[in-house]
Amino acid sequence: MTKAFYLYNTLSRSKELFEPVTPGMVGLYVCGPTVYGEPHLGHSRPAITYDVLVRLFRHLGYKVRYVRNITDVGHLENDADEGEDKIAKKAALEKLEPMEIVQTYTIAYHDAMRALGTLPPSIEPRASAHIIEQISLIQKILDSGFAYISNGSVYFDVPAYDKKFKYGILSGRQLEDMREGTRDLDGSSDKRSPYDFALWKKASPEHIMRWPSPWSDGFPGWHLECSAMGAKYLGETFDIHGGGLDLQFPHHECELAQNVAGRGCQGVKYWMHNNLITIDGRKMGKSLGNFITLNELFTGSHKHLQKAYSPMTIRFFILQAHYRSMLDFSNEALQAAEKGLKRIMQAGKDVESIAYTGEGVLNPELPRIEEDVLDALCDDLNTPIALSHLFDAVRIVNSAKAGSLTLGEGDHEILKRLFGDIIPNVLGLVEELGDSDDSLVGGLMDMVLQVRSEAKAKKDWAMSDLIRDRLKNLGITVKDTKEGTEWSRN
Repeated sequence: MTKAFYLYNTLSRSKELFEPVTPGMVGLYVCGPTVYGEPHLGHSRPAITYDVLVRLFRHLGYKVRYVRNITDVGHLENDADEGEDKIAKKAALEKLEPMEIVQTYTIAYHDAMRALGTLPPSIEPRASAHIIEQISLIQKILDSGFAYISNGSVYFDVPAYDKKFKYGILSGRQLEDMREGTRDLDGSSDKRSPYDFALWKKASPEHIMRWPSPWSDGFPGWHLECSAMGAKYLGETFDIHGGGLDLQFPHHECELAQNVAGRGCQGVKYWMHNNLITIDGRKMGKSLGNFITLNELFTGSHKHLQKAYSPMTIRFFILQAHYRSMLDFSNEALQAAEKGLKRIMQAGKDVESIAYTGEGVLNPELPRIEEDVLDALCDDLNTPIALSHLFDAVRIVNSAKAGSLTLGEGDHEILKRLFGDIIPNVLGLVEELGDSDDSLVGGLMDMVLQVRSEAKAKKDWAMSDLIRDRLKNLGITVKDTKEGTEWSRN
């Protein structure tokens, strides 16, 4: 591990030099999906962001234990601990057992993640399989004096905790500021304060999902699950806790408070949050008609889509923006990503076919490009800057392919590392299985354009123009640039 890695820590609100709890080992916990519906566009960003993080750490020589949970119980309809459990509600609507819902949508999620090229986590725990650990943690929080029992439910006492430790340090909120807009309790609530959140909920008679506990037959609170499972698999203090920006408050804020109350420590060194995806500048939502599942993206079956987009195009689109910045989805953005991905993948194929003359590095720009790519990735996972440097390498490949640039064996070795290691193994961009026809067309086009290049070198302009015009009649546009010849389907 010769490369320093800097990560933005949400807790300190600054970039910090990454130093793992255990030298050479990274413990990463990422909040996974609540599996009650089809995986959608919003699921793609955290999945791809933390996949690249894991790949990069392994590239740098770290061992990584990557834990991503499945929430299959306890996530209620809103953050006020009210309403139905999302999975139980879906099960009632579809007249299925809750675990049938869980299994159906967990399989769908895994299928979508494989299509996007994400590696499976090292451990994928389910909340319902860790009830004992959650009950144990609740008891520790009760013993510390920061929770109370009310009518068979157990609630975290936020005002009591705030007096000693300050609640809101992760999100930057003050308890006094939260009072505005908070609904007063109506007298029938089991809570002492509207800020308090459930650690354990007593199940109503009709509630399907329930487990015995010292307090009642019920189910754990959503926030509690990650605190319990993170400690079980990564230790009471581990390196990185990741998730979407929408989880920063209240979910991760509550986790942090639970950790302090139950363990006596914050439990996480670096809190990491990816920003959200909007669609044409608006938040994605079913009521707005712009809620798009990943299957709809892959098939083009949503009314908002002009065409189908491949999983690798979605992955490239995600990587074009820094993970902490907002990312706006549109057909135009996806089509631009499609073209950019095609340029990179084609250059990767060309690396092996172009001629290399002489030994050593003949192009001094290439070592700098390789260094800049890794520097960008190690600077808080700056994938858009890394991609911009990779396109510099694409330009060099295209120039060598056109015969206007000479490369040596040393250049070849650098290009092989960029296109044969960094792009597929760190960024996770690979040729898709369904691209065999495109590969055939690409190979034939390489042959045709090589003939045209030779005609131009002989100043046989008539033959050069004839090839260009014949290709145009077939729906293929040929464009000569200073970096080489590019082609595209009309």
